[in-house]
Amino acid sequence: MAQIAGTLITLLLLLALPGVFARGQSPSGPIAPKPGIEVQLPPKDTQAKVKVHVALVNTPVTVRNGHGDMVHDLEARNFRITDNSVVQQISHFDLGGDPLSLVILLQTSSRIEPLLPQVRKTGILFTQTVMGPTGEAAVVGFHDSIDKLQDFTTNGDLIENTLAHLGQGTAGSKLYDAMAVGVEMLSGRPQATVDKPGRRRVLMILSEATDAGSEAKLGEVLRLAQLANVTIYSIGLSSTRAELQAQPKDTRPQITPPGTFPLPPQPGVPQTPTSEENRYGNIDLLALAVWAVEHIHDQVKDHALEVAATATGGAHLSTFKDRSIEKAIDEIGGELHSQYTISYTPTGSHAAGYHEIKVHVVRNDAKNLKVRARPGYYRTTPES
Repeated sequence: MAQIAGTLITLLLLLALPGVFARGQSPSGPIAPKPGIEVQLPPKDTQAKVKVHVALVNTPVTVRNGHGDMVHDLEARNFRITDNSVVQQISHFDLGGDPLSLVILLQTSSRIEPLLPQVRKTGILFTQTVMGPTGEAAVVGFHDSIDKLQDFTTNGDLIENTLAHLGQGTAGSKLYDAMAVGVEMLSGRPQATVDKPGRRRVLMILSEATDAGSEAKLGEVLRLAQLANVTIYSIGLSSTRAELQAQPKDTRPQITPPGTFPLPPQPGVPQTPTSEENRYGNIDLLALAVWAVEHIHDQVKDHALEVAATATGGAHLSTFKDRSIEKAIDEIGGELHSQYTISYTPTGSHAAGYHEIKVHVVRNDAKNLKVRARPGYYRTTPES
């Protein structure tokens, strides 16, 4: 009887949690690139019905000194971490050593067609600077559809070949749907436990900050990313820069009458580097990130990439002015292999709603150090 009961319980679990077991059975090796095949998203309500139990919280912590240099000489005892003001016990601590599971998410829209030749040359940077000798990566492209171009592999040649032959898609940009696919892929990669190291889950996006036509909402994707311990890094591409690069340079002398000034750009005219860089103004990205996670059904109209990076403890690098795509990838790779990884099992605060994470350095020179970590996560109720 006991054996029969055990079998019935197992069958019920399999029926109740199809999404969880599907992730565990995803292909472990590479698959042939298949551009143009749209990735099917899970039904909207599937994930909302799964009970979420936060068993482990992992947060990358970047510490820099007053000169902006990474600080590498801290130990676990130098960190104090709280979850909703409750001090937590660190269960796993590492400095740049845990291997990476990386999803490279690339906009392949025709909107950025002049920038694609640069993107196709970045493969070796991803394999050498970001993945490192122990990392694994997958490649996903998106435009009006989401294309899984390469599944997770440790073979750097496959990643480089996939990027080198990146195709151009249509004019659409389903950014949020593509982010949801990337988070879902990373959710199945092994995480660190008290007994053994795991993999750091990183979603690296090369895209404009524009979404068009996605079913997913940014806040919903970020909530899932936080619960899955996915860190988002983004490199901002610019359609304005693409347009400027595509246009032939006007070598004719520009004659402007004395005492006159250039008129503001007319509608439809590409913005200049100065106007695009200054259009955001001063905003509180941290507050906007928390708001987006708490209000998942509301729309975040601007700063999507910056908000995604802030909400998960990553970073956003713009390439519009004087930072190239290659330089941005190199900077992110250097940070990933020089940052601390701290994990804990939440205790003392099991309330539903937003959980604020705070990380402090406990050392004599702490006031001179700048600490960046994920701001928190949203814990749902079992019924939600």
